[in-house]
Amino acid sequence: MQPTLNPTAAPFADLAPYIEHSLLNPDTKQGTILAGCDDALRYGFANVCVTPYFVNPAAQRLSGSRVLVSAPVGFPHGAASLQSKLAEIRWCIQNGAKELDLALNMVAAKSGQWDAVHRELCEMLATANGRAVCKAIYEQGLYSEDEKKRVLDAIERARAPFLKISNALTGKKADPEDVRFVRAQIGARIGIKIDGGIKTAQTIRDLLAAGAQRFGCSASVAIVTGK
Repeated sequence: MQPTLNPTAAPFADLAPYIEHSLLNPDTKQGTILAGCDDALRYGFANVCVTPYFVNPAAQRLSGSRVLVSAPVGFPHGAASLQSKLAEIRWCIQNGAKELDLALNMVAAKSGQWDAVHRELCEMLATANGRAVCKAIYEQGLYSEDEKKRVLDAIERARAPFLKISNALTGKKADPEDVRFVRAQIGARIGIKIDGGIKTAQTIRDLLAAGAQRFGCSASVAIVTGK
C-alpha cells in the first residue's frame, strides 16, 4: 500500500525538505528503491537519488507527489565520452528525473585540460535545457588547491545553477569549512549540495549555517526521526 503523500511529523521534520535521500549503493535492489521512495513520501524529503537504471520505477512510485527523482550522470569519474553523458541526461529526463548530479571530467581536469572540462559541462547543461535542475559535481578530495579553484571557476563560468561538494571517492566527512571555502570562491548565486557521512540533524544545521542548501544522505530517516 502506498504511504500518504502528506509528510509524517518527526522531531526534525523541518530538515526533510533539504535532504536528498541517497539510494546509490551498488548492491541496491529495486525493492530497496521502492521502500526508499516510500520513506521519502512519508517524511517529505526533497528527492530520492537513484542510479539511472532505477529512475523510471522511482518516478512511477513518486508520481503525484512533491518528492522528485534525482540521478547522477557520468558518475563517478565523468570520464565517459561526452556523447554517452548527453544520452544519459536525455534518458534520465525522459524517464522522470527532475534533478541531475553531473560528474565533471576529472581525468581532463587532472590533465590540465580546463577548456574540455568547461565545454563538456556547458554541453551537459544545454542538453538538460532547464528540464532538470543540474548540480555540477565538485569531487574536492581529488584536487590540488589550484585545481579546486579552476574547477570551481569552470562551474561558475558554465552558469550551473547548483554544485555538489562530493566526498564519494575519498570518504571525507561533510565539513562546514568546505562549504565556506566553496561559497567564498563562487559567490551567492549557485546553490550548494554536500554529502559525506551526514548522520545527525545538528550536522545539517551546521552545514546550513555555512551556506549549503541540500544534503545527500543515506541516513535520512534516522536524521529526521532522531533515532
